[in-house]
Amino acid sequence: MFLPTTPEEVKHLGWDALDIILVTGDSYIDSPFIGTAVIGKVLLNAGYRVGVIAQPDSKTDADISRLGEPRLFWGVTAGSIDSMVANYTALKKPRRSDDYTPGGENTRRPDRATIVYSNLIRRFSKRLHPGQPARPIILGGIEASLRRVAHYDFWDNAVRRSVLFDAKADYILYGMAEKATLEFAAALRDGQDPRQLRGLCYISREQPAGFLELPSFETVSTDKLAFIDMFHTFYKNNDPITGHGLCQRHADRFLVQNPPAPWQTQSELDAVYALDFERSQHPYYEAQGQVKALETIRFSISTHRGCYGECSFCAIAVHEGRTVRWRSPQSILAEARTLTNHPEFKGYILDVGGPTANMYGFECDKKLRNGACPAKSCLFPGICPLLEVDHRPHMELLRQLRQLKGVKKVFVASGLRYDMLLADALCGETYLREIVEHHVSGQLKIAPEHTEKNVLDLMGKPGPDSLLQFKEKFDRLSRLAGKPQFLTYYMIAAHPGCSAQDMVRLKRFTTEKLHVSPEQVQIFTPTPSTYASLMYYTELDPFTRRPIFVEKDPRRKEHQKDILTRKPAAEFS
Repeated sequence: MFLPTTPEEVKHLGWDALDIILVTGDSYIDSPFIGTAVIGKVLLNAGYRVGVIAQPDSKTDADISRLGEPRLFWGVTAGSIDSMVANYTALKKPRRSDDYTPGGENTRRPDRATIVYSNLIRRFSKRLHPGQPARPIILGGIEASLRRVAHYDFWDNAVRRSVLFDAKADYILYGMAEKATLEFAAALRDGQDPRQLRGLCYISREQPAGFLELPSFETVSTDKLAFIDMFHTFYKNNDPITGHGLCQRHADRFLVQNPPAPWQTQSELDAVYALDFERSQHPYYEAQGQVKALETIRFSISTHRGCYGECSFCAIAVHEGRTVRWRSPQSILAEARTLTNHPEFKGYILDVGGPTANMYGFECDKKLRNGACPAKSCLFPGICPLLEVDHRPHMELLRQLRQLKGVKKVFVASGLRYDMLLADALCGETYLREIVEHHVSGQLKIAPEHTEKNVLDLMGKPGPDSLLQFKEKFDRLSRLAGKPQFLTYYMIAAHPGCSAQDMVRLKRFTTEKLHVSPEQVQIFTPTPSTYASLMYYTELDPFTRRPIFVEKDPRRKEHQKDILTRKPAAEFS
């Protein structure tokens, strides 16, 4: 079933009121890939009455008031993407389209949506119950999670306060918060103070005993070295096993971040994905136009969460974690059978994967016992010997999926980490052969991002030798399979440390070694809570504190991209 989004639906369910109302910057898409739908269904399954208001008009009360006020709390998210990333390009130009908005026109998600929606709710509640305490507002999703402490904001080109202060909300539930949300809802239902819950942020006049104190907002907003120190401490305390509670002074109050919530167990993850999802846009919003996002997520399957990679430009390590947790094969096969019963299913599962497809089914035993290493990465500068890469679980899963009745083809579209595949001496080549023969739709995505060592080192990515080894294997196995298949390369221009000359060398490499002119090239966007954004703001390598070149001129950023995608023009003077 869909969660209700109109008063008529609430009445049809026999409910007199809602316990929780979720407000989102996306349209309401009922899919296991959409955080609002997942949190809503988890709460519904626990017995709470949950409604959704998607993309409310921020200029009037018409949308935000239509379901009344919840008994327990409001949940607010900007949606599946940070609203500033959704609304502006890397050159700060307005985006015209939005894959999560009916009709695709980018007119419904406000800038800094988390703040706008929270203020909208406050105004509505104040008018509804003047002089009375409002229901709590809890922020969640990627925008709130990655802006929970003082953070560099590319669009302001300044360090901003925790979003909790600017939104005037009550709490943040950060990260993948299904378990924390259930605990929070139970605390409010039972009249208990939720401020001891793990995975929660709140504002306090007092500094909690035993919590690590980050440099204050006032300090980090003017002192770049202090900002680097702050980010190191913040980043290192994201693991549930080793993470400490953190606090940060903002004027006369503290942002308090409780230690991270424990990872969900496999059975808990399986239970989430066993919930009933319509895999469609709610009819109320479908009447306003289709959403493009459904083209890829409707018939795809998420197999795991977390990432070993820790690429400096990516926020997955902070939001989902450095420890990979995977669903059981039985859970994934059950979801696939559900797909085959969908009236629009044509036999094609468009993706089986996660942040990177071939991270399914194995982890470092030491990490599982003791938490992520505080000063060591799993994959960079080389693959840690304690991470015993094993592609057999994913390979067996894919074999079982393609044997299901009603399934014609299973694709792996979420990309492969090719250095991991090369490191698997036992079955890496067998795995790649099966991918080539059964799971590629003409092209396979990989993300080298660059080829110059000075840039790759700052990105935390492997060197070009492994890329060429992988290309040779892929091309050879494709020829043996008699399939005209090729690799699609994702590249980044204007990353911190990257100059125009680095892009010229990258262009030469792609032309002479890869024999392509890459089309999937993006200009680096500094997003909150990533090491690359820290580099962009400070113009320093945060680990050595040595100065690095950072391109900040929009014309020159675009020129870096043009070098790779077009015939290079004359260098800017």
